[in-house]
Amino acid sequence: MALKSSIEWTTSTWNPVSGCTKISPGCKNCYAERMALRLQAMGQPNYINGFKLTLQNHMLEIPLKWKRPQFVFVNSMSDLFHDRVPLKYIRQVFDIMRRAHWHHFQILTKRSERLLKLSPKIDWPENVWMGVSVENEDYLSRIDDLRNTGAQIKFLSLEPLLGPVSNMDLENIDWVIVGGESGPKARAIKEDWVTDIRDQCIDAEVPFFFKQWGGVRKKKTGRVLQGITWDEMPVNSSLACQV
Repeated sequence: MALKSSIEWTTSTWNPVSGCTKISPGCKNCYAERMALRLQAMGQPNYINGFKLTLQNHMLEIPLKWKRPQFVFVNSMSDLFHDRVPLKYIRQVFDIMRRAHWHHFQILTKRSERLLKLSPKIDWPENVWMGVSVENEDYLSRIDDLRNTGAQIKFLSLEPLLGPVSNMDLENIDWVIVGGESGPKARAIKEDWVTDIRDQCIDAEVPFFFKQWGGVRKKKTGRVLQGITWDEMPVNSSLACQV
């Protein structure tokens, strides 16, 4: 089953793929891996393979059954652009998103090179938001790859933010999310990293969303930045008020 999400910038999750492999420092303490192994231990059928990449064909049409418009985070437990996800299957996922036109679908990947390579082979619906994860300045190239795709809405997830990310080129970027790592062994975030990114967004007139400070007890640390809760969304989002 798909789940109602507690993630601050979405309303539901949909996982037509589960499982992944680690490719950069942001993956070190992967929450999806912890959750997948927990679900496997509980006997959840979709996670019989644990965190091994698995195509969940029976999950494909789930969004078509949701009649109320909502934000849908695609593959919160995987990466749609993983090398072992066939292009044919990616196109099937995009076909469902196109047919479920009353939803906004949000996709995140760390595999921006494959995203860029496959972009010309994908028919991009207007209701699909494409994002890349950027945990520190070593991965700024992911932004350039995203910028050159055919996605209608392009966004960045700087989570877990593991270092400063200065002098970003935010041209043609529609939204920026920032968050600290949470859970066991969470790595620390610094306020000046966050405020610098916020200021870059203000200067570039790009909506800024501060998700969390994170830490082992993320509810305690909260998500207020210098007295303000930053919940900005892309201006053409008709569903922004629902998050």
